[in-house]
Order: sequence, then structure tokens, then C-alpha cells
Amino acid sequence: MRIFNIWVDFVNLRCEEYSDDSRIPTMQKYGTPEQDALRRDLTINSLFYNINTKSVEDWTNRGIEDLKCGKIVTPLPPKDTFMEDPLRVLRAIRFAARFRFILDEQLKEAAACDEVKAALSAKISRERIGAEIDLMISGNQPVQAMTYICDLKLFWVVFSLHPQCEPSEGCDSDCVTYLDCTWNLIQLVGHSTFNDEQRRLSFYAAMFLPLRKTMYKDRKAKDIPVVNYIFRDSLKQRVSDAETVVNLHNALEKFLSLLPHFVPKGDAKLAEVDLGREYVDVPLTSEESKLRVLTGFLLREIKDFWRVALLMSILLYPTDVLNKNFKPEDRRALFVEAEKAINNLGLDRVWDGKPLLNGKEIMDALQLKSGGPVVSKWQRKLLAWQLAHPSGTAEECREWLKETHSSSTRSAGYMEELNGPNNKKSKTEDCN
Repeated sequence: MRIFNIWVDFVNLRCEEYSDDSRIPTMQKYGTPEQDALRRDLTINSLFYNINTKSVEDWTNRGIEDLKCGKIVTPLPPKDTFMEDPLRVLRAIRFAARFRFILDEQLKEAAACDEVKAALSAKISRERIGAEIDLMISGNQPVQAMTYICDLKLFWVVFSLHPQCEPSEGCDSDCVTYLDCTWNLIQLVGHSTFNDEQRRLSFYAAMFLPLRKTMYKDRKAKDIPVVNYIFRDSLKQRVSDAETVVNLHNALEKFLSLLPHFVPKGDAKLAEVDLGREYVDVPLTSEESKLRVLTGFLLREIKDFWRVALLMSILLYPTDVLNKNFKPEDRRALFVEAEKAINNLGLDRVWDGKPLLNGKEIMDALQLKSGGPVVSKWQRKLLAWQLAHPSGTAEECREWLKETHSSSTRSAGYMEELNGPNNKKSKTEDCN
């Protein structure tokens, strides 16, 4: 009901009964204030405000005290409460992390028992689990929330893997360590560097770093990242979330090969980084031009999330943070230096840049009668040329296209002549 432009919900006091295989009550009936309070998930959520007496009523006789002490406790024995509705385990963890409260010891024991874990898997939909996890990751204390999940041996219950995959020992704690390091790095780099969505997905990407190379095969025997399975099947989250995190994992591997060139005293040469045979005829006049091409293509792949991918790579460069030598200030300095180098190359938002020539202009320059894959190939070459020559003009680009295409056409004609039937016959005669 809307009262003075405020939505107000009216509900009855009630008591409930549950079946063994569902968190949905099988029976609801009117109850007393005490019955209504005792059926709730936590004592701190069982307090009533009496609008007549203008006082708080604590029918569990401990809700106010638990609130003062910062303690997460269930009104009834925790195992009974969790078996009725196992989602309450995750809610307890979320509230504990959010308010920096401590979990009651009996509650932790119940949450970690096999019966409650089995009930959580059987009775709670993956959508509801995913929603709770997302609230934790998006909240103010994601590291503490995931630490609780890990400590209570719930990590692989929540983030269940494909049947073909088996987590290695200690993998869950490694996941939380990467998350913790990322959280600390973002605090140092500055929240304003990333928007809410970038921070949210950076936490997922960091947490699943140990799984980034783990694959399973689908029905067509195609390798699929298990991270994709976690998002789409275990958490039932958006397909775009899965795609972004997988893309971040792929991009960070490419950043690792470029990082030594962005930071002082880098120990790698760009000659060791393969640009690809497709771009062999793109003139690269300097190391910087090659760096511009490699970095430009990478940023065009990951777009607005390039800083997140860079941050992920900093966790692994120059050494993996799991090696116990993680110094947040040093990693922050690396991030700032690399970000500055990329900006100095003029590549921020490079994906918004327009090509010097469009598809039709390419076809006219190369005298092509139809488009298709040939034009797509030259569009990629043009982009590489444009990245390597940031001050180049459309006319200069057109002349390069014509010259390169003419040269490749002559080379193709020569090879065709070399491999022609008459030449093959001469070679045969020579052998005889």
C-alpha cells in the first residue's frame, strides 16, 4: 500500500511448517509474535517495532544483545533453522560480512555439516544461490564473505564445477587469496579508476584465476572454460558476465607478454612477441610502433575492461602473489606505470577510433569487385597500419594498401607460375 508516497507492506504474524525437500513452507497459519520471531533466520532480524508503545520488542530475548555485541545467531538451534531453509546459511554469511559481525560457533558448526551442505544443493535453486553470492561480491566486504564460505567448506557447494573437473587441494583458499589481493590493490589504486560493474567483475575474475586454464568438453568435444560453467550453471548469472570474465582471463595472458615493456627495467624484447603472419607486410618502423599495434589490438578486444585485465596481470607479474611476497604498494606502482605507458601511446578508448578508410573505399583502392573475407582481411591490416602510424593520413594509407596489394598479387602470380603444370613437368624431366 502507498501511504504519503511511501510503499508500506502489511503482513500477518505467522508460523510455518516445512517439508524435507523444499524451502517453501508447506503450511502457513496465523501465529503469535513469539512464533513469528522464532521462525526468522537471525535474531537481529527478529526485532519488532511497536508503533503504539514506540518501543522495540525482542521476542527471542537476545536479538538486541546480539546486535550490540555484533553476533550472528539463529533464533532456534542453527541446524534446525538451516535444514528448514538452507539459503539462511548464505544470508547469515552475508550479514556477518556486511556488518562485520562474527558468526556464532554453533552456527558455524551447523553450516559446515554435510547434511546442511546437501540440503543447500538439493533444496535451493541455483538462481537464489547466485543472487546471494552476487550481493556479497557487490557488497562492502566481499573478501570476508568468501573467507567465511571457504572456512565453512561451502566453496565448491556454491561454485560447483562441471562433473569432468575436480578442484585441486587448496584451490578454494587460493581463490580467496587472489580476491583479497585484488581488493587491496583497488583500494590503493583508487575506487574511481573502476566503475561498480568493473569492480564487481574484477572480483569474480580474480577469484577464479586458479581456474582460468581449467576446461571441460561439451557434447561436440569442444573445450569450454569451467569458469563459463560456474557463471551459467552454478550461479545462473548473465551470459555476458561469463563472457567478460573469460575474456579478462584471456586478455591478462596477453598483458603478461607486454608488461615488461611498459615498466622500467623490463626484461623482454618486443621481437619475442609474435604479431602474426597476417600482419607481416605492415611496416613497423620502431619498437614503439609494434608496441602500439599489439596493445591497440588488445584494448580493442577488451574495451572498457582493459584496466581490469591489466590489474589481473599485475597479480601474476613479476611473480605470482601466491608466492607470499605480495607487496600491495609495489604492485600499485606497476599498475600506475603500465597505465601511464598505455595512455602515453594514445591508446585509451582506441576502440572508438574510426578507420581511415571504410570497406567501400578499400574495395575501390584495391579494385575489388566484391567484399567478404578479402575485405575483412585488409580492414585488419589497415587497422594495424593505422595503429603503427597514428599521424598517418587517409591518402598515405590508401597508397600503402595499393602498393602492398600489388606486391602480394605479383608474389601470388609468381608462385602460381612456379607451381604450374609446365614447370612441374620440367622439374620431373630434370630429376630423370
